[in-house]
Amino acid sequence: MIIAVDFDGTIVEHKYPEIGKERPFAIATLKKLQAERHLLILWTVREGQLLNDAIAFCRERGLEFYAVNANHPDEQPTEMSVNPCRKINADLFIDDCNLGGLPDWGAIYEMVRNKWSYERYLNEVHHSGEREKTSFLKRLLGR
Repeated sequence: MIIAVDFDGTIVEHKYPEIGKERPFAIATLKKLQAERHLLILWTVREGQLLNDAIAFCRERGLEFYAVNANHPDEQPTEMSVNPCRKINADLFIDDCNLGGLPDWGAIYEMVRNKWSYERYLNEVHHSGEREKTSFLKRLLGR
């Protein structure tokens, strides 16, 4: 899947224009999704140096994106626009402004991996006594 991921409030706590603390398991989950061959696009309102700071924050933690505020890594700004395409084409958008807010990164990973809606996630994981309660970190690391 192509997954567009917001930065402020999603990968890090919302402290814009500063960079907040990393949200628990955000980078680890995104790296796991990449390892499973999902393409990640950084999708943010940040531009210029603020955008470069966000990219550097992720890069320092070993997370590189397929594209940034674009559908393809080769899309370049033109004289007419700073960013060539602000309308990203993705299979899934992960954003703290989703209706209902941002689930924790464990829930996000389970939904992507199993191709579940949030409603199904709640039914399968939270309302089912059949599933063994295993920490997200153990599930993420496959232990």
